[in-house]
Amino acid sequence: MKPVLVLQHLPDDGPAFLATWLAAQGRAVDLRHTSAGDEYPERIDGFGALAVLGGEWGANDDRPSLRCAEQLIRQAVTAGVPVLGHCLGGQLMARALGAPVAASPAPERGWHPVRLRDTPGAHAWFGVGQGEPVLFQWHRDAFGLPPGAESLALSQACPHQAFALGPHLAMQFHVEVDETKLRAWAAEAEAEPAAAAAASAPTWQDGAALRAGTLRHLAASQSLASHVYARWLRFAG
Repeated sequence: MKPVLVLQHLPDDGPAFLATWLAAQGRAVDLRHTSAGDEYPERIDGFGALAVLGGEWGANDDRPSLRCAEQLIRQAVTAGVPVLGHCLGGQLMARALGAPVAASPAPERGWHPVRLRDTPGAHAWFGVGQGEPVLFQWHRDAFGLPPGAESLALSQACPHQAFALGPHLAMQFHVEVDETKLRAWAAEAEAEPAAAAAASAPTWQDGAALRAGTLRHLAASQSLASHVYARWLRFAG
């Protein structure tokens, strides 16, 4: 089996549960962390699947590593190598495939319900009967739909929470979160100035809400993530 290429942008947004799940499958992983000095490969050749992680950068930022990630996404789609995008990673997939990324109607941070569409595609990727799972969000931008893509999910704040294009899946939410990652993010949210938190949208949860939501929703989120990852890896070489 070929290794899975995982692209990491920033230190606080690593693979977390994705790494745990891939290790449990015995799948080799090539993790490239650009802000730690790793170079992204120029070609997707030799990799069985591609996962692109999130980060606080914007997909439209003028950063060479983001353009390199988009190049790898396009190569993977052309070659039939399955691509999985988490948050910023999903936005980069949208850009790479010809869709816009712009400010979301409302920023989202924390645990929010996501309405899965009642379609065969949504059932295949997320499981039948999921309804409105509560999933973790942290984004101010959102993606449009590339040509030929199917919208799989939405929320009150974001018209496209996920899309699929054949074996490729882009998500606006974070299914890769684990307890360690969420603990660090909650601490970051708690360190915000009170004025900044007060000025945020109702969909922008504070650190206490992040911690409470983790206790209630993390187990179900990781169950859904396992389903998503299993379907994605089914297409891998």
